[in-house]
Amino acid sequence: MALVLKHPLIQTLRELRGNPRAAVWTEVMFGIPYNLFSPFFSVYMLALGVTDQQIGTIASLGLVLQVFSALLSGAIVDKYGRRLTLFITDMVCWAIPCLIWAVAQDLRFFIAAAVMNSLWRISHTAWTCLLVEDAEERHLVHIWTWIMIFAVCSAFFAPLGGWFVERFGLIPAVRGIFVFGFLMLAAKSLVLYLYSHETARGKQRMEETRQHSILSLLGEYRSVFFQIWRSRPLLAALSLMVITNIYATVSGSFWGVLFTTKLGFSNSEISIYVALRSIIMTICFFLLGPRLTNPRRFRLPLWAGFGAFFVSQALLVVMAPRAIPLLVASVVLEGVAAALVSPMTESMLALSLESAERARVSAMVYVALIILISPFGWIAGQLSAIDRSLPFALNMGLFVVGAGLVWLIGRSKPAPDIIPTE
Repeated sequence: MALVLKHPLIQTLRELRGNPRAAVWTEVMFGIPYNLFSPFFSVYMLALGVTDQQIGTIASLGLVLQVFSALLSGAIVDKYGRRLTLFITDMVCWAIPCLIWAVAQDLRFFIAAAVMNSLWRISHTAWTCLLVEDAEERHLVHIWTWIMIFAVCSAFFAPLGGWFVERFGLIPAVRGIFVFGFLMLAAKSLVLYLYSHETARGKQRMEETRQHSILSLLGEYRSVFFQIWRSRPLLAALSLMVITNIYATVSGSFWGVLFTTKLGFSNSEISIYVALRSIIMTICFFLLGPRLTNPRRFRLPLWAGFGAFFVSQALLVVMAPRAIPLLVASVVLEGVAAALVSPMTESMLALSLESAERARVSAMVYVALIILISPFGWIAGQLSAIDRSLPFALNMGLFVVGAGLVWLIGRSKPAPDIIPTE
């Protein structure tokens, strides 16, 4: 027991106070419903008559709309505060769309929900500021690791979703899951609001922007843009985030489609492999997490992670239908890779954000991120219409590029404004 309590991740969890503690502990309330419905989302859309191309188009539409919500997010979060903005936008962009998805009949419902869900970029900026502005730098990697742990542990509930699908059928079961998602996400928004407080920087920015309109605040983004352009740590972190977010968009939209069509598995079996991936990620977080304490020492974890990602996607491309050993190997490698890459890239980005202008800089970074990744939902949809494995061949190419970017970032000459290499 004493050994467990001395584990670096456990120590960090015990030391967290205030907003970081509230944000970390409530993440499981988001993760449970999300992991219940996300594995079935694309096949649910297919069952309601949405085509591969339309799934890809909806993904890209959501990303395009996120450009505008991300652009507005910094000004809104500064003017109205991190805490209040987070509560309102969480309700609008997650809880209410769950109700729309629950009663969806055709493409129009998914488009309407995608429009509302695209506002989550405002929510994300507010949540990130609430999470990290009062956090100590030494806790950053472990904070992001705990966020990932609570998110993936929530996926242990995914087999329950598979049982409902098998018992009641795909469409009725997923509709019920979305109703549960509405209740859980609304509760999460309220609990986090009640147990958090406005950050010191948030109060300062609210006072500074009190007499300014949103449009006038947007006009100040020019200086923020040049601040980002001159920041090599930010550009480095952004380049890696582009790779991981394109992968997440492609895999999230088309893994279930590949699984149930080309690979020949049933809808209810999706949740088994989602849970397996989550178990592997959780184990790796605890085994590898203590070694990932410094986001400035990034090369080896990211190379290993991108390599494991590449092999996992290659297996999906080449495997025959119902090749269970190869599928298990792919899922295991993907879990290991995510445990290495996700906390490190998130921590690199958090560390590189200038704290005095965190909301606006974060907003502009995510605008750039979304612009760069937005075409890939549509591209993956066109590829999937040709061959269901082609989106994962696209992922393979992305991970090769990612490994190359890590090499380029790592060989940059050390300077005060560059993330130091090992």
